[in-house]
Amino acid sequence: MASYYLSEDLARFGEVGGPNPKLFKMWLDWYNECHQDGALDKKTKALIALSVAHVLQCPYCIDAWTTGSQKEGATPEQMAEAVHVGASLRAGTSLVHHIQSLNVQARD
Repeated sequence: MASYYLSEDLARFGEVGGPNPKLFKMWLDWYNECHQDGALDKKTKALIALSVAHVLQCPYCIDAWTTGSQKEGATPEQMAEAVHVGASLRAGTSLVHHIQSLNVQARD
């Protein structure tokens, strides 16, 4: 069965800028600058991006940032750990919302 997300579509990403090239270029410049060495090195930023890609569940981003992390020298263990950090926060945000349920239970 064909997937809704096709890995070859990632190469078409630039097409989304077609309707408004000015705004797309502004975003692209900002995006590229964010991923340069700064207070954090590129490898750390790539691992953050990989983690966020998993939390946001973006297959294209997961593909891109797996490759990007590898390019910056991240090991499989580092990538797995980054994904687990993001997943643990995602789970924690679900768990903390249980406070709302506890508040309702306390009222009743």
